[in-house]
Amino acid sequence: MRNALLFSVVILQSSLCLYSQQSPQKHFDGQTWWEHVKFVADDRLEGRETGSEGLRKAEAYAVEQLVKAGVQPAGTNGFYQPVKFVSRQIVEKDSSIALLRNGIEEPLALGEDAFFNTRVDLAPGVLSAPLVFAGYGLRIPERNYDDLGGLDLKGKIAVILTGSPEYIPTALAAHYQWAGERWKVFREAGAIGIVTIPNPAAMDIPWSRMSLNRAHPQMDLADPEFHELAGEKVALTFNPARAETLFAGSGHTFHELADLAKDRKPLPRFPLLVSLKSQAQVQKEEISSDNVIAKLPGSDPELKNEFIVLSAHIDHLGIGEPIAGDRIYNGAMDNGSGVALLLDMAASLRAEKLRRSILFVFVTAEEKGLLGSKYFAARPTVPPKSIVADINVDMFLPIVPLTVLKVKGLAESDLGDQASRAAESLGVRVQPDLQPLRNSFIRSDQYNFVRHGIPSLNMEIGFVPGSPEEKIFKDWLTNHYHAPSDDIHQPVDLSSAALYEEIMRKLLISVANTDARPEWKADSFFRRYAK
Repeated sequence: MRNALLFSVVILQSSLCLYSQQSPQKHFDGQTWWEHVKFVADDRLEGRETGSEGLRKAEAYAVEQLVKAGVQPAGTNGFYQPVKFVSRQIVEKDSSIALLRNGIEEPLALGEDAFFNTRVDLAPGVLSAPLVFAGYGLRIPERNYDDLGGLDLKGKIAVILTGSPEYIPTALAAHYQWAGERWKVFREAGAIGIVTIPNPAAMDIPWSRMSLNRAHPQMDLADPEFHELAGEKVALTFNPARAETLFAGSGHTFHELADLAKDRKPLPRFPLLVSLKSQAQVQKEEISSDNVIAKLPGSDPELKNEFIVLSAHIDHLGIGEPIAGDRIYNGAMDNGSGVALLLDMAASLRAEKLRRSILFVFVTAEEKGLLGSKYFAARPTVPPKSIVADINVDMFLPIVPLTVLKVKGLAESDLGDQASRAAESLGVRVQPDLQPLRNSFIRSDQYNFVRHGIPSLNMEIGFVPGSPEEKIFKDWLTNHYHAPSDDIHQPVDLSSAALYEEIMRKLLISVANTDARPEWKADSFFRRYAK
């Protein structure tokens, strides 16, 4: 009888052990996350445009939830860090573009053929200059690659096709496609502007929607210290479907160039036989908005003075041109999803005894060019050298079951290793970014931390290439990304969101409690930025 009892105890203990391995403790169920998303993406907040009352309401809600979670204010004004911007809006009725060919002016239609980019401080009045095709428009010293070499660009406007050669690593190619990096080399070459043709193989949204809100205000930080595009007098985005007109008589067709760029092949570079004539009338306005910053103090006497930043942008596009009768661009996934995760994480981690401190940073003006994070990374509210990592959450898209986690920055620092361990411990496979043409690594707020030498990454729910999930993601980008239908009425997988949060929680705890601070890999290009 005693042996039978012992055997039963052993079996019970083994079963409990197996159960604990199969069913780790769950801290999230997706419900609180979804409730936060529903508030932030509600029509009453009118799309959270930078500087708007709707965004202020979203930020006030975040502060209210942070207070409930028991974390501390860490801005310059309580939870807030005020940021000043200059807003620029094209006045299309007083603006125009045309091609000059053989002395004849060929008017172009704003919206149908091209549109102005007012993140650039466009030159007033009429401007005319020859066009030169500069391939991908990249100069990458690390790979001895130079699209500008041998081209005469002085006083001219460069035409570029977005993308990069296949042998250039994804993160490196993305870095040199950052607008400031790109303009720096064109400015040195004497160019006065850039016409950008989106690569048809990598357009997240169709041209009709891309140009729909072209007259919507764009912004830059007010302080000239941050003006990376100074001197760029004209900036246009050109419709790929209308681009053949630029190449007429050049000996090349846009179809030929697009086929090469689709496969990331080298592109020829050559003068075009047309000039561009433009006139841009821009209305300017100064506005202010805020980053929201909270702190969860660490417990270690030394490590509590080091900070892990968990960031997400809280702004979106506001009210724009209607699609199917809806003018409110709610931004539920982009990026109510990230805001909700930060709020969930603040409430959950408050009960943990973490060695390092965590900063929850809700940045403004991401949709205006990553401006809120640009300001915070340059002027953090804690000592700059105390920030050891940034983990950024932006549109992680829980619209399919989470079996694959895409980690941007996976191979750049040991944060990628810790992310892999956290995901794999919960049965989720990790993959790098498999879509280099989308330039995802530079398109969200983690990149401003990278440029300040801080190991950073961004994680999204991924898919197996060729799977039904890939089509779901592609359809979402085509139909819902930067559209009013990114709202609270779209299908969402709450269990997928909860599992993503579990992975994020494990990662944060790992980084907070590990003795060594995160480090760049020895072969990472971005190691050079480390302080």
